[in-house]
Amino acid sequence: MPVTEGGQAMARIIGTVVLGLTIFGLVMVLSATSVTSLYKLDASPLYQFSRQALWGIIGLVAFFVGSRLDHRRLQPLAGPLMVVAIALLVAVLFIGQNINGSSRWLAIGPVVIQPSELAKFAVVVFCADLLARRAKQMHRSDLTIKPIMIVFVVVAFLLLRQPKLGTVLVLAAVVFTMLFVAGARMGHLALLSLVGMAGAAFFAFSADYRRARITAFLDPWADPTGVGLQTVQSQIGIASGGWLGVGLGGSRSKWGFLPHAHSDFIFSVVAEEVGLIGAGALILAFFVIGYFGMRTAMHAPDQFGVLLAAGLTSWILIQAFLNIAMAMGSMPSTGETLPFVSAGGSSLVTTLFAAGVLASIARRARV
Repeated sequence: MPVTEGGQAMARIIGTVVLGLTIFGLVMVLSATSVTSLYKLDASPLYQFSRQALWGIIGLVAFFVGSRLDHRRLQPLAGPLMVVAIALLVAVLFIGQNINGSSRWLAIGPVVIQPSELAKFAVVVFCADLLARRAKQMHRSDLTIKPIMIVFVVVAFLLLRQPKLGTVLVLAAVVFTMLFVAGARMGHLALLSLVGMAGAAFFAFSADYRRARITAFLDPWADPTGVGLQTVQSQIGIASGGWLGVGLGGSRSKWGFLPHAHSDFIFSVVAEEVGLIGAGALILAFFVIGYFGMRTAMHAPDQFGVLLAAGLTSWILIQAFLNIAMAMGSMPSTGETLPFVSAGGSSLVTTLFAAGVLASIARRARV
């Protein structure tokens, strides 16, 4: 499939923004982890940063590989990739590392991975393949929506066992977007929406820690040193940044006040150190990815490319704005990282590879 001149330009823009976000993320991880590395881990201030930098190098290689890969080669791998992802999700429940009551990490030799990140990519590829092959049968929900929902329910059940409700919410929104782009009937989508909202509400209140997060979201100041601690400290950090921020490395939140400052709540550190203008530029970068990602989907050379580009773009955008909304206190805490910016090896490598595949589709776009 030939590369087009206009497509090359779009791919370069996507690649430049993703590279910029990754480098910026490494800088922010260095700032957010220097204190905890020194005082909590009794190690060099560069300890956690050096590990993230290594993942960043691996991720950039993955981006390059994805950007040079003809996306059509992924289509026959959709089934096997889904099987591997489900197998890893099952394995993590039995032999995974349990940290703070959650079993989300799987150690393979010296490498620790999060199978949930691979599951996101696998679900997107699986949905794109099935919907592309059955593009003329979108009026048949039994041939399109039903098999996708079966796979989604299996994946969601395994994720909830970890537990990882945030990833389930991201995948639900991504799958819904892909069904919409594929041309599913609005009546079917409306029914899915109602069932999805009911299911999300049920699971949000089905566990004590999830109910506590809802309580903290509704009124974090009711218990500012307990369940509301993260939301309160995150908002304080964001407000402290003002227009221009306190300067790189100057965050006070990272000094033990804000839990998970380098991962789930790194946006708070960003807003505090580079201010509203810097945080706004970060948000704008995701809008740029969203614009050119969806433009790629509109001009992709084949239906599989259309759906794959739409799925990958919506995944990155939905997760990004879910994380930002959580940091600002506009949504309950979900535990999802900020793509390309938060600390986390599996997330960084997987999203960089996904962005590379998106750039590859863009290179062949008919523009």
